[in-house]
Amino acid sequence: MKLLLDSHILLWWLNDDRKLLKTEREAIANAGSVTHVSAATLWELSIKRASGRLRAPDNLEELVINSRLVPLPILLKHAEAAGRLPLKHTDPFDRMLIAQAQIEGLTIVTRDREIAKYDVAILKT
Repeated sequence: MKLLLDSHILLWWLNDDRKLLKTEREAIANAGSVTHVSAATLWELSIKRASGRLRAPDNLEELVINSRLVPLPILLKHAEAAGRLPLKHTDPFDRMLIAQAQIEGLTIVTRDREIAKYDVAILKT
């Protein structure tokens, strides 16, 4: 399975948080899965940390790489696709994840119900 982690799922994974459901944990840990983290996610978390709205590690890139997670850069085609999405969800970071998942054939691991308004694969929990 090819996965893409939403920001809250990434933080829960890195912190081994009990909020992570068994199905989510097993999908990410599965040796057959390739689990991606978007540059948009680290960008979002960094902004929230810098503004004081979130407590998160300041070495997220290092943690992602050391956790068998695959960085996913933002490509021009991702940016164009995110901009073309209907405005069902206004969060630009989530819109980028949706576009990346659609283009790259990824399943998003999220609890954000707004993402489900789009034609995108979401991990069933």
